Amino acid sequence: MKKTLYIMRHGQTMFNQLKRMQGWCDSPLTKYGIAQAKIAGEWFKNKKIDFKHGYCSTSERTSDTLENVVPKIPYHRLKGIKEQSFGKFEAQPEFLNPPSPYGDFFKYAGGETDTELKNRVVKTISDIAANDAEKQILIVTHGIVIAQFIRSQIKEGQTFPRFTNCSIIVFEYENEKFNFKEIINHDYSKIDHLAE
Repeated sequence: MKKTLYIMRHGQTMFNQLKRMQGWCDSPLTKYGIAQAKIAGEWFKNKKIDFKHGYCSTSERTSDTLENVVPKIPYHRLKGIKEQSFGKFEAQPEFLNPPSPYGDFFKYAGGETDTELKNRVVKTISDIAANDAEKQILIVTHGIVIAQFIRSQIKEGQTFPRFTNCSIIVFEYENEKFNFKEIINHDYSKIDHLAE
């Protein structure tokens, strides 16, 4: 059976706003982030895409996003799609980030390597796709998680469009294979007044 996975990044958080590194540590959604999630929810509604349940990481920023995208559906929180651990760099200013890809930079600070992150993310999303009986699957997760998953599925050297908070990354899944389809970046101009 062919399935479609809608993999979303969470809405803007306080740490996004403050330009702080946010891996396993957490911070709340801003008013702007909540509004972003509601706009993503409208996109699904307009496309008549219904979900019986959803998946998100164990971070509150993803569960809060999911609850604003599709209110009142049950969901599963999974550690396997949690953001990369930055170790001692958690909550530090973003300018301390090395150039991407990070390789094993964060391992020396008690965090995860890119390979460790990619392996757990690919396994978790593959398990969801294989075992969920629904044709439409919603997953709310994190920016680096999504980037690593896309890189694992596209051809070497192939680039993918930029995505932002609450972008929707669409994959088809059939015969144990993923096929990257598109990235939906929303128009947030009508909520500009909420950005701080």
